[in-house]
Amino acid sequence: MTLQRQVGFWIGGVIVLALLLYVLRGILLPFIAGLALAYFLDPVVSRLERVRVPRAVGALVVIGTSVVALVAIAIVMLPVLTNQLTAFVARLPSYVIQLQALITEQNREWLQRIFGDRLPDVSRPVTDLVAQSTGWIAGVIQGLWTGGTTFLYLFGILVITPVVAFYLLKDWPRMMLKIESWLPLHQKETILGLMREMNVAMAGFVRGQATVCVILMIYYGAALPGAGLNFGLLIGITTGFLAFIPYVGAITGLTLAVGVAIVQFWPDWTLVMVILGIFAAGMFIEAYVLYPGLVGESVGLHPVWIMFALFSFGALFGFAGLLLAVPLAASIGVLARFAIRHYLASPLYTGAPRQHPATPPEA
Repeated sequence: MTLQRQVGFWIGGVIVLALLLYVLRGILLPFIAGLALAYFLDPVVSRLERVRVPRAVGALVVIGTSVVALVAIAIVMLPVLTNQLTAFVARLPSYVIQLQALITEQNREWLQRIFGDRLPDVSRPVTDLVAQSTGWIAGVIQGLWTGGTTFLYLFGILVITPVVAFYLLKDWPRMMLKIESWLPLHQKETILGLMREMNVAMAGFVRGQATVCVILMIYYGAALPGAGLNFGLLIGITTGFLAFIPYVGAITGLTLAVGVAIVQFWPDWTLVMVILGIFAAGMFIEAYVLYPGLVGESVGLHPVWIMFALFSFGALFGFAGLLLAVPLAASIGVLARFAIRHYLASPLYTGAPRQHPATPPEA
């Protein structure tokens, strides 16, 4: 098979796979979540296997323990978070109005220098906008809980995802050997090298960043309520959860927490500074302790590329796309670096003429 046919074959395979994912995007979430869970827990099962625990038993123990822990956390935390979310949405318009009043009253003299005596009254437009946004958010939340698809999603995540993860964990080595046996023999080592590089990149982000998110959820979820901040648990867990998007989690959490703190503690700036200190410490720990230690430089993905992948795959495939975004972006990054290395070594870049095999002398 010529090089052109090989390239066409792999490009066609990628296009077919992308089309299948797009067509089946409505039912993919439990299966992709199961794959992500299996990938995350595979090192634990492999470690149990090395101490002579049968892989099926190890997979069953790890999956069972994880499911019990997640269900227990959900039973304890979900009612509290739901109540805080409902109360926060209800009080959001008054928070915005109070913040606006504080800003305009404290800076009225400075604003009048700019606008003169006709200082614009933006309270009504802001109030109307916040009321409309709050109504839209409440409608979306109500629609999610009352829609029929919500039950299917919950059923799939709670039932199908653990089953898929168990079978993937149990058969993981056998699946890898089977996939390896399908590889073209003359390109097997090159493809295996690329697969190992992809695994390092994906493991560095998926397992490392998930651990970072959990640690940050615990830190902010404990520190903000401990400082007496209203809705501190909701804001803290949201901040940690969004930490998988570079900078978005910290900026979102900081904005919400400081806004609530100013309205709640005004005119006591000491407690507002405490909230700022909590986020400053959290950002320092994330940037200089957690991220270098748990994620490191093995991912090889720029934050802008990660954000683009998350938003683009999320727009195409929904929440399932968010789970696929970083692994696929890491894989594309590995392939792109491989192609660039070959391009830099090729005559197309160097300008050196291609070496042709010498023709045998005529008899």
